[in-house]
Amino acid sequence: MQGIGNMGKRKTHLFGLGLLLTATLVLAGVWTALAMTHEAAAPQEEGRADIITIDGLKAFGDLERPAVLFYHDKHTEALAKENKDCSACHETVKERLSLKFKRIEDTGKKAVMDVYHRDCIACHKEESRKPGKKSGPVECGQCHVEDGQAPASTWQSIELDKSLHYRHVKANEKKCELCHHEYNKQTKALYYEKGKEGACVYCHKDMTEDNRIADRPASHIACIGCHRKLTAKNKDAGPYQCSGCHDAKHQALIEKVADVPRLERNQPDAVMVKIAAKPGNPEPIKNRMLPVPFDHKAHEGYNDTCRVCHHAAISPCAQCHTIEGNKDGENVKLSQAMHQQTAGASCVGCHNQRQADPQCAGCHSMIPKSRSLTYADSCGTCHTPTPDGNPIPEDNAQANAMAAILLAQRQTAQATVNVDQIPEKVTIKTLSDSYEPASLPHRKIVLKLAEGVQNSKMAAYFHTTPTTLCQGCHHNSPATVKPPQCGSCHGRSSDALNPTRPGLMAAYHQECMQCHDKMGLEKPASRECTACHAKRK
Repeated sequence: MQGIGNMGKRKTHLFGLGLLLTATLVLAGVWTALAMTHEAAAPQEEGRADIITIDGLKAFGDLERPAVLFYHDKHTEALAKENKDCSACHETVKERLSLKFKRIEDTGKKAVMDVYHRDCIACHKEESRKPGKKSGPVECGQCHVEDGQAPASTWQSIELDKSLHYRHVKANEKKCELCHHEYNKQTKALYYEKGKEGACVYCHKDMTEDNRIADRPASHIACIGCHRKLTAKNKDAGPYQCSGCHDAKHQALIEKVADVPRLERNQPDAVMVKIAAKPGNPEPIKNRMLPVPFDHKAHEGYNDTCRVCHHAAISPCAQCHTIEGNKDGENVKLSQAMHQQTAGASCVGCHNQRQADPQCAGCHSMIPKSRSLTYADSCGTCHTPTPDGNPIPEDNAQANAMAAILLAQRQTAQATVNVDQIPEKVTIKTLSDSYEPASLPHRKIVLKLAEGVQNSKMAAYFHTTPTTLCQGCHHNSPATVKPPQCGSCHGRSSDALNPTRPGLMAAYHQECMQCHDKMGLEKPASRECTACHAKRK
């Protein structure tokens, strides 16, 4: 009986241990759940536009610790609460703010490192002593953090487009010299020359070179410096915080001038694009192709900035891009500069980008890029014979006057086929099996396509015949009022020897669905078969 009693005590003891272990596990689970809930509920900092990577020591060799991510706006706001401004961290040289922290130049690795360690940590310690004040980190690992421990950067560049430029011109009473300058190599000084104003990036490149600092510090020194001066005088001024220019939400709030007056630069309305004469060569260069009259005034209205075309300098294209190519034009030949299909700065490349507009993409997405075109449909659209076959005048003013005459002769309205020649409906019944034949509102579609491009000069220039629009669907057929049926090229099944020629059913669905998708049409839904053809009973 004693053994049985001991056994009972042993069981009771084990049962107690089991309850204790169970309770411990339950409590551990509760604490874990609470911890996970707290962690999940902790607010995650969103991306910021003011993150600056402090990695200047790279200039002296590999970094020993990860670069420091610095939140500029957070520090600017903290200083403003104490009536301090940029001068608390940046020194001034010749009335210009140095972008370096507490120094003018980098004299050596240790000197630069000591500046950050001494002044940053000292400021943080001083702030932490103030009652109720939060301060920044003072330990190495709190500043030098590994990747993935900081919010993502939402920084995006800002363009001084025509609207923003005009607002600056108006605010500064057309005093262009406040921003624009040239450099005198002899006197090594900046000066203003009227009529030679250009974008900052024409001189200030990505990297500092010779006597020109890089574009980024140049623009920050000039823009922020001007905004600070105006703010100090209690005048309206632009932002001097990072997010004010480089945050998408702030950029959306920038006032847009609806109708920007034309830039006053004495630029011609029309330009004759021709090959530039070689320096020191009195003999005129014969153009291998017919000249190209260019509507300069119209293109100014199509773009928000002159840099779309004049990406390196305000000068004729042929001045930098020569026939053979040279250093000034980065070895891009004139023909490439004008015809490169994938370059947004070339004529053909820019025009191709316009084909992605919804009213154009439906047709152009289906037209084979390899389709052969006649000279009139391609080259001849731009390369125009001069009046009476006369050569291009050597004098630029006379050549531009001739360009204006040729532009005035161009077709400015989209020619269309007479309505009574457009079939009202087309019934597609070749493959009707499970569904009734599809009834296509043919005339309505053609007229809608014509309406979409009726105000486009580009469409008027390049749609050279009334039947050009027809080739969006009848892409490999002659441009006629009565093109052959689709089945003339597309068989009932796909052609194994020609992968680019799908079977008839695939061709119909690909053509219609892709066109609707590119044009942003919601109806009929692409996967709703009965929207186009009723199901057979």
